[in-house]
Amino acid sequence: MAKSKNAQTSQAAAKRKLSEKQLHDMLYTMMLIRRFEEKALDLYSLGKVHGTMHLSIGQEATAVGASGALTQQDYLLNTHRGHGHCLAWGSQADLMMAEFMGKETGYCRGRGGSMHIANVDANNLGANGIVAGGLPISVGVGLSIRARNTEQVVMVVFGDGASNEGAFHESINMASIWNLPVIFLCENNQYAMSMPVEKSMNIDRISDRAAAYGIEGVTVDGNDVEAVYEAVHNARQRAVAGKGPTLIECNTYRYMGHSKSDRQAYRTRDEVKTWMDKDPIERLAGNLGMSKDDKDSLFKKAEAEIEKAVEFAEASPEPDVADIMEGVYA
Repeated sequence: MAKSKNAQTSQAAAKRKLSEKQLHDMLYTMMLIRRFEEKALDLYSLGKVHGTMHLSIGQEATAVGASGALTQQDYLLNTHRGHGHCLAWGSQADLMMAEFMGKETGYCRGRGGSMHIANVDANNLGANGIVAGGLPISVGVGLSIRARNTEQVVMVVFGDGASNEGAFHESINMASIWNLPVIFLCENNQYAMSMPVEKSMNIDRISDRAAAYGIEGVTVDGNDVEAVYEAVHNARQRAVAGKGPTLIECNTYRYMGHSKSDRQAYRTRDEVKTWMDKDPIERLAGNLGMSKDDKDSLFKKAEAEIEKAVEFAEASPEPDVADIMEGVYA
């Protein structure tokens, strides 16, 4: 039976698989994700983005490291806090911004919005507003991969709160007994809404739960893009070799509240600052020996791309009332 283990992957090991160019590209994608979410927040405040949003500012390394370890043939199932994973998967910022603003040119023609964005053509099967909602779907995708006998995997992203849902346990159990090529990626950002993780479970690591189902479990520093890449790369290798699913826990932190309505009374400013001192973008830029000017220049490039995305979205048409119900099945 596989044992869960705490694998804080060394950067040296990860760098055997990542070139300096790959790391620079990852850094830019992390910056793009941050600027996208900051701009989305501004647009929300101006009333141009409706509904609510769940921002992942501070968690960029998990999204970029995980997606970077997979291939264009693999599948993604996302969480409601999934903008970063969507961009890291290769989605275009302009089509995402159009979706956020409810425009016809968006990935889901403006019908999905922040919490239900998908890009099926790129095997991004979509985000899910239901906590743990993507987990059972991942089992179905894994079964499809097995039936078609292809060298693909499906990665399903969920939070620490979802790991206490029945769907989590049922999905991992089924993926285990059927030996399916599923990567269960838990973004442990320390809070399920306002519930701290240490008060919601009596274990040190969420990955410890893997042992109960006889699968591999690993915990990594989710703010270290190289460590996340290494863990997901290894999980993919195991899956395509027929060794079944892996549960990966990425320890990270969201700087913003759970959603726009969150007053964040459950945590202190000192706690937030402690995690900001571990910022994933600053860490990777430092590892690359990047100067402040070079880092600022790269951020400005990301800002320019996001501004173009906003221009595209604002110039895009609203959905036509005549076909607004297209795609509604129940």
